[in-house]
Amino acid sequence: MSYDPGALGAALAAAVGDDPVLVEELRGAFVASARTHVRALAQAANRAQWCAAAWRLHGLAASFGAVALMEIAEGAAAGTTGDAAALDRIGRALEAFAG
Repeated sequence: MSYDPGALGAALAAAVGDDPVLVEELRGAFVASARTHVRALAQAANRAQWCAAAWRLHGLAASFGAVALMEIAEGAAAGTTGDAAALDRIGRALEAFAG
């Protein structure tokens, strides 16, 4: 699966116009919030915590039009609690957005 960090930039620009400073500020807020959800996933002690963190990440990704990250988070929610491969996929996708 490929990640398209340009799609996030386009969605942000469409939302706030041609203000590169604001676009970067929003991108930073997205990445910081997503990292919080990834930490929650990594620290999940049970299925309920794992699913809650995965769905929060999914919702955040949906809010920013990050479709690939949405799909990965949805897969994590449906998968096994603590799935290292899912965490790795999420981490790689997030780093593509972080630039």
